[in-house]
Amino acid sequence: MAKEPGSGSDATIYDVARVAGVSPSTVSRAFSRPGRVSAQTAEKIRAVADELGYRSKAVARASAKSTTKVLGLAVADITNPFNFRVIRGCQAAAAEAGFIVTLNDAQESEALEREMLRRSLPLLDGLIIASSRLSDTELRTVAKTMPVVILNRRVAGLHCIVPDMAYGVRRVAEHLMELGHRNITYLAGPEASWADGMRWRALREAAKEMGFTEHRVGPFAPTLQGGRGAAEVIAARKLKAVVCFNDLMAIGLMRGLAERGISVPEGVSVVGFDNIFASALVTPGLTSVAAPLTMLGDTAVRHVVSALTGNDRHTEPAPVSVPVRLIVRNSTGPA
Repeated sequence: MAKEPGSGSDATIYDVARVAGVSPSTVSRAFSRPGRVSAQTAEKIRAVADELGYRSKAVARASAKSTTKVLGLAVADITNPFNFRVIRGCQAAAAEAGFIVTLNDAQESEALEREMLRRSLPLLDGLIIASSRLSDTELRTVAKTMPVVILNRRVAGLHCIVPDMAYGVRRVAEHLMELGHRNITYLAGPEASWADGMRWRALREAAKEMGFTEHRVGPFAPTLQGGRGAAEVIAARKLKAVVCFNDLMAIGLMRGLAERGISVPEGVSVVGFDNIFASALVTPGLTSVAAPLTMLGDTAVRHVVSALTGNDRHTEPAPVSVPVRLIVRNSTGPA
């Protein structure tokens, strides 16, 4: 049986085809033109290839390179302004180190994120993943192939950089209680989001310690449309203080409430997360928890570059918590 030139093991394309029960040409298309193969078949072929240790020519060629000077940045949704400053921070730090950054947009799709990473990994020296929707196991598997830093999420055993969510949520709760609110609602984002779970958990813990009642509504899409759609539920339940998963949802919620004749903050106090640039432009200005987003990107790249140059080979992966602060604007008012 002939071996495919450039493969990284004794397994060949014919071995993969035989075990997967497909033709060699189908195996070839699964790696070179995945859009021409059904998702189920492609997944089966990749699983067999991984088990046999087969690597396609493209992977083998890229693996033969000593370095590409290319880092990857994968984001959950490029249209979310949260990512703008993260991207800029990554680009600036990468340029300083002599690297360039490629950008992958998962469009809030776990399947698309998985496929993009699979196809781009052979071309990269290192990877930064922001707000990933993949499982911890999948992220650890990726980290076995190259230096990886996770942003806005904690994964045991990996380098992670996260905003101090517990502190941010507590500051929000203190602010709303100072205004007289004793019932605080969390407007939830994507269930697959680690940050969403942590914010809700932090609010529940703050409620126990500080003596207010917490509620949860959602999940909703982390977009303007998601927040706008949530306004119907908030209005129907006559909720008076709402902490949203992110600023986009908060701004959408304010629009939806205005359409129902409910003013902010007189009728409902609204708080967001991330302090995107639009937070200061909307009317009323949005009270938001601000994270140093440019610092997140900059720090992530420096971790990856240090790993590539061997400067942190003896450093155990550990989460890095970055400080946040509450920016009070006009979207919150007395109960």
